[in-house]
Amino acid sequence: MARKSNHSGAKYANGNYKSYQKKYDGSKLQIAKRSKLNKENRKRGTYGNGDGKDVSHKKNGKTFLEAASKNRARKGRA
Repeated sequence: MARKSNHSGAKYANGNYKSYQKKYDGSKLQIAKRSKLNKENRKRGTYGNGDGKDVSHKKNGKTFLEAASKNRARKGRA
């Protein structure tokens, strides 16, 4: 027995409802923050060199280098 979906309307070719997929699309703010951090990573020479470092934000808005795993594990907790 198939589950009844809470979503209706248009679907993508893969069967996902477009209305459901919207919440997974990056917001403009998140995209802007990530692009600034990528730019800073390139400036510091750590982007793509495999050192495992990532630029992170402090609460005061400044950036610093830390392990990427620590930075991404803190998602949502700032």
